[in-house]
Order: sequence, then C-alpha cells, then structure tokens
Amino acid sequence: MGYLLIFGVFMLISWAVGARLKSRFREYSKIPVNYGLSGREIAEKMLRESGVDDVQVVSVQGELSDHYNPMTKTVNLSPDVYHGRSISAAAVAAHECGHAVQHATAYAWLMMRSKLVPVVSFASNWVQWVLLAGILLVNTFPGLLLAGIVLFALTTLFSFITLPVELDASRRAIAWLDGSGIASPATLPKAQEALRLAAYTYVVAALASLATLLYYIMIYMGRRD
Repeated sequence: MGYLLIFGVFMLISWAVGARLKSRFREYSKIPVNYGLSGREIAEKMLRESGVDDVQVVSVQGELSDHYNPMTKTVNLSPDVYHGRSISAAAVAAHECGHAVQHATAYAWLMMRSKLVPVVSFASNWVQWVLLAGILLVNTFPGLLLAGIVLFALTTLFSFITLPVELDASRRAIAWLDGSGIASPATLPKAQEALRLAAYTYVVAALASLATLLYYIMIYMGRRD
C-alpha cells in the first residue's frame, strides 16, 4: 500500500505538470519569434555561433520527443519544433543545443551522467526483479533486497545528476535566445516558463525516485528486525 500511495501521488503530480506543460507549449506555439526562423534554423544558428560544427540537426517522430544524442552528435527535434517558427519551438531547439554545447565543452555534470549510463542501463533492467525477489525472500536472503536497493539507488542518483544538466541547458538556451535577439522582451519570459515547466518534470521524477528508494529502505530496515 505504501508503494501504491507514493506511486499514485507522484503520478498525479506528474500528470498535472505534464498537462500544464503541453497547454503552455500549445499556447506559445502560436507566438512567432523574431526573424521568422524555424526550430531547425535556430538550432543550426546557435550551434554555429557557439562554435559547435560537428553536430547535425535532424527531425524525429513524436511529440515532445526532442533530445540531444551525444553518441551520434545529433540534435533531434520533433516535427512541431523542427518546422515550428514559434517561441516554444525556439525554446526547445535552443535547450537541446544547450546539451550539445555542454558536450562540446565537457560540462562536468553531463560527463558524469554519461559515464553512469551503462551502469544505470544495467540497473534499470534488473532492479524491479531483484527488488521483488528481495521483498519475497527478505527473511531468508535479506542481502537480495539490499542488492535491489543499491541498484535502485543508482537510478535515483542518475535522476538527480540529470537535474543540473537540464537546468544548465535551459540557462544556456535563454541566454542565447536573449543575446541573439531571437526572443524579444515580450516573448523571452514565455520561453523561460516553457523550459521551467519542462524542468519540473525532471524534478518530480527525481523526487518520486527518492521517495520510492526511502520506502524500500524502510521495508529492509523494518523486516530485518
């Protein structure tokens, strides 16, 4: 019941943040940016002006599927962002380019996050099975639940390391949009709000992971006694 309560509360919060994020993006997708540039053109311009010349800007399917892939060195933009000429498209495109700039400048938090990817990938594949077996066999093999907690702790750590990476990418995006004149004094706050709401989704995910981790630790400590 404890897990279901935690899951339910954070699912509700995540839904509320996601709904507001989509609402704001729809609203801001109707507000044009200066110079009438598309998300692709804005991304290419930011990369060029930031001295990053080995990253491609490509279109990928999906809604809010935008991301930077350090393995392929591509800024991947959803169709609405890639072709969009709005302040929301500009904010997302600039944010993803912020990650590319982080990669090019070896931003410490991004480098740490990248090094954890293989470990977290392994942990994510096995953690639920190990935790389930650990809970069922906690009185016989308490070390199994402890192993599951360690694996889950790695995914929680990854969630929190992601936060400064995302916040810094947004900071770089807003600074560039302001300095380049792409965003006007009237539209810049809207870009800031859109990126702030996007960041909240990562904050909620990190807090949900931490709460769940503490719940498993309480089970381990309680049943050990």
